[in-house]
Amino acid sequence: MNYTNSKSIKRFSFGISRNDTSHQAGANTVTIATTPSDDYYSTSMVGLTMTVKEARALQSFLNTELIAASEDSVDSDVSV
Repeated sequence: MNYTNSKSIKRFSFGISRNDTSHQAGANTVTIATTPSDDYYSTSMVGLTMTVKEARALQSFLNTELIAASEDSVDSDVSV
């Protein structure tokens, strides 16, 4: 089954393309790219493409670290 989806926000565009039946390299990818109109970055466009498996590893890492970071933030906001 083929599946593609994308989302754009102010500074980034995200995309995913999956083909569950294909065993061809590059059939299951996630892309993250900066938007060309954004002046925040020095280059006009920067992109990253990774496999869905790599993206899941990144997701796991971010979920763990961002939860830990938010807990640290809550702990530092509490006055004793």
